[in-house]
Amino acid sequence: MNNTEKIKTTIFCKRLFTGEKVIDEAIVIVENGIIISIQNDIPEGSEIVNLQGWNLAAGFLDIQVNGGEKYYFSQSPTEEALQDICDSSLLYGTAYTLPCLISSSPENILKAIEAVKAFMQKHNNGLLGMHLEGPFINPEKRGAHVKKLVRKPSDKELEEIIRYGKDVIKVMTIAPECFSDEQLEMLMDSGIVLSAGHTDISYEKAQYYFSKGISLVTHLYNAMNQMLHRAPGLVGAVFDNDNVYAPIILDGAHCDYA
Repeated sequence: MNNTEKIKTTIFCKRLFTGEKVIDEAIVIVENGIIISIQNDIPEGSEIVNLQGWNLAAGFLDIQVNGGEKYYFSQSPTEEALQDICDSSLLYGTAYTLPCLISSSPENILKAIEAVKAFMQKHNNGLLGMHLEGPFINPEKRGAHVKKLVRKPSDKELEEIIRYGKDVIKVMTIAPECFSDEQLEMLMDSGIVLSAGHTDISYEKAQYYFSKGISLVTHLYNAMNQMLHRAPGLVGAVFDNDNVYAPIILDGAHCDYA
């Protein structure tokens, strides 16, 4: 087969969720791994896959997975733990993940980076990199993070994380108030997406950091000040910005289902 030959696959499914609508008895045409159309007839010369009554939907993306069924990544930053995260996530429809390492020693951070880098070189199964949550957070809002591991960022450690974590660390959760503007710019220039979390910044400070380029907030409502009538806080600042994304922990405990 030459490189220009196209491979078509026809997928039958009972119900298709497109993200905008639901289509019953759908036929999905895939060409070289890319969905090219949804139609009612079968193209000639295509491989046919019948899902035998199953539904079809896009895989979820989880940008903050702490562990799988067997291992907690911050305790076991290994390739075995990463495989556990991928396997466990896939069981619940999550096809793409960023394993999360919470506040750790410098040695543990580098060990996690090397594990993710080695895993990504060997596998192509939806692991997109890693999320580093801490250790550069506000100790007053540290939550479950171990106090002795929470620390102020130094230029030396940030430079080391950027150097070792190139193309591996995709997201960093930080308390922006713990950083100088120069340090924030250093991280942003590296291509790492910064998320404000475990922080005590006010509404006004949040707006300032959003204007600097932070457009993500880690687990809204948790480990931050709340929205009050005279102090809207970080929660209020999020609701006041259409370009800021704020994931929440959907377990009914970290925030109410309502």
